Amino acid sequence: MGIINAKPLSVNKAYRGRRFATKDLQEYKKEIMWQLPKMKIPEGKLQVEYIFGCSSKGSDGDNLIKAFQDCLAEFYAFNDNKIYRWVVEKVDIKKGAEFIKWEIKNLC
Repeated sequence: MGIINAKPLSVNKAYRGRRFATKDLQEYKKEIMWQLPKMKIPEGKLQVEYIFGCSSKGSDGDNLIKAFQDCLAEFYAFNDNKIYRWVVEKVDIKKGAEFIKWEIKNLC
């Protein structure tokens, strides 16, 4: 495993000015949030597991995380800075069969 001695740069520090939610993001949030089940988020450090079923092979797995994770944090009223481990997988599927599978659990 490689190591680089540098402070990680957050998205907040990487871009100037305010970022505004697009109409696509607003519609995405509505679509996602009505489908989320009621559940209690565990206390302490968290691990999330995401499987993104994508019809576009050009989708970057890391780009799929932020908007979905923000929906989870808003809907379940938790601070996503409590997430310490991400397990992410991208699966190629046919157009129209897109999906997101997810799980939030205590980091063991």
